[in-house]
Formats: sequence, C-alpha cells, structure tokens
Amino acid sequence: MKYHIIINSVKTIDTLKDAWSKADYVALLDKFGFEDSGENTSEKELIELLFMAISDFEPEEAATIILDYKLSDKLNENQIEQISHEMLLDKISEEYADISLHHQLFNINQLLYKAFNGTFPSAKATIVEFEITPNKDIAKEVVLKALNATLANSNVIKRLFHDALDGKEAFNEAESIIWDLKSTGETSYTLTTSEYWMSRDEFTNAEFDVNVVEFEEDDED
Repeated sequence: MKYHIIINSVKTIDTLKDAWSKADYVALLDKFGFEDSGENTSEKELIELLFMAISDFEPEEAATIILDYKLSDKLNENQIEQISHEMLLDKISEEYADISLHHQLFNINQLLYKAFNGTFPSAKATIVEFEITPNKDIAKEVVLKALNATLANSNVIKRLFHDALDGKEAFNEAESIIWDLKSTGETSYTLTTSEYWMSRDEFTNAEFDVNVVEFEEDDED
C-alpha cells in the first residue's frame, strides 16, 4: 500500500498528559499513609501532598510502592524489588526487557523523578503530529512502517526490527513501541512513543511517499 506522509511536528516531552488521574493520586496517598478522600482537594494540591508523602520514604521504597500499585498484575514481588533498585541507576522505561511495560514504567519513573528532584534518571517521550493519505487501514504497525522511510539509519527500531518493517515477518512489537495513536482529523494523527524508539533528531524528511508492505503468513496445509 502506498502512502503520502506529512510530518507537521515532532516534540520531546518529559511528562505525558493524563498519565495519572485524580483517583490515582488519592489511591497513592493512601498507599503512602496519607489519608485524604480527595473530594475537596484539587488535583494540583493532591500532587503536592503526594510529593510530600513520597519524600518521607527512601527512593527505592517509594518506587516499590508505586510499582506495586501500577504493575502488580504484571510483575511479581521479586521483579518489582529488582526494578525499584535498577530505576535509580538506569532509564528502566527504555531498558526493561518486556517492552509492553515501557509506557507505564515511563509514567512511574517520571513521577518519582519529580518527587525526588532528580534522584531518578529522567526519561523522555516523543510526540509526532502527522498526516497520512489515504486514511485507510491505519494501525500502529502501518505507521511505523511508513515512518521508517524518514527515520535515520541509526534509529533503534530500524536496527532491531528491519525484517518486520520490510514486511518479512510479523510486527507484534508495534503495539508496544507506539504508546498511543490518536486520530485528530480527516487524515491527521498524533502518536506518542519513547524517545528511545524515536527521537526528534532522527526525522530526515518532513514530506514523503512510502510503500508499506504487509506481512502475510504462509498458509499451512
């Protein structure tokens, strides 16, 4: 399938909008021993209270509490403990082996980074606003294959998934690489991903045509 792409903007940010809800802040305050219903407290005040509550704990202990709150259904106790240690040394939202957890690990990491004034390494996210025509069968896999035409050869997606980008094998990882893909108009979209996967400096062309090859599984008798 042939597509025409126009890149309108590429932004680097350190916090994702709506990553945490007011209910999340109230629940976390309870986890950190601060009882507050949140009914008469603004979100801004809840964040300030949460940061105060978090600061009473050691960084690793605070990380364990938030990891348990957000990812206890996906990680066991030993994994959570290990990540809580590694988060102080590395950008875990970029380096953790299970890339399906990178999105949530980014949100957790950045909350801890701000609460502890930089004790945790800061990670970045990338927001890409683009237009794609024809607006047909647009999924995360298609978008990554299309953007492959403009990304620099050093890009990590190209290096790790070149066969999938060429349509030679399935590209299931696309669902985890792009954290969010949102339609914003007739042919316009916004995608969110990690700077690890896609950085502003790696975009080489703002407008281009590209042929996207779909992977087709061999039929077995």
